Amino acid sequence: MTLPPFDHDDQLKYTGPPNASWTLGQKIDNTESGQKWLEGEEQGWKVINPEEDTAGVYPLMASAIVPRPVAFVSSISETGVENLAPFRWFNMVTHNPPLVSFCCRNEPRVKDTPTNVKNGLGFTVNIISEPFVENANATSIEAPPEFDEWTISGLTKAQSIHVKAPRVKESAFSMECELFQAIDITHPVSGEITTTMILARVKYIHVRKDVLNERGVIDITKYKPIARLGDISFGRLGDVFRLPRLVWEQEKDKIEQALDATEGQS
Repeated sequence: MTLPPFDHDDQLKYTGPPNASWTLGQKIDNTESGQKWLEGEEQGWKVINPEEDTAGVYPLMASAIVPRPVAFVSSISETGVENLAPFRWFNMVTHNPPLVSFCCRNEPRVKDTPTNVKNGLGFTVNIISEPFVENANATSIEAPPEFDEWTISGLTKAQSIHVKAPRVKESAFSMECELFQAIDITHPVSGEITTTMILARVKYIHVRKDVLNERGVIDITKYKPIARLGDISFGRLGDVFRLPRLVWEQEKDKIEQALDATEGQS
């Protein structure tokens, strides 16, 4: 398949929400986009039992639970071998204490990262941005345990403050981490440990000043993070819409009116 070249000039912009006229209790079919969405139900539903379709459940879930951020983890073995690898099952857990999680599949073998992060030397979790996604992707190669992925990445090691493993200098947001908990996921039927979930406690954060806005948080238009989709597909942020969270004290009268209107229609 021949694909068009990456458009570096495509600029992210902020917009209003998709259905700005939506009101409390309003059904989805009251909007044109909602009507088109519901038309898809006419083709019916496919129901999958993961126990019966073990081969198909992974690509299906990986393509459906999207977009996913990618953890770019730098670790070091007890013998001093450095390791760099991306993990697509990654997210923030809580801010107090600051914890992030990522999962490591133990197939076809236990990876270097879950072994390294348990050795007490610490590790870093770095966020990948568009300008170096190919560099990061190169480190996903299934290399022998003694191989240092830094050597093929073209990326630069930056010294950490608290942990022995370096951070990725090109990353605009890096976290120095200690192991908080490692959870082995055991298959309920086979008893096999298929995955290890790592809960990482963030000890230090390194963030480039040029990606911060006037409020001291990330300016997503400058940050340019990438996301993992299904199969070998990645994504970047397109238009971003802002949608405020409802506040009960401000909305309770409208909620009562919406409930009254719903009862009147029943």
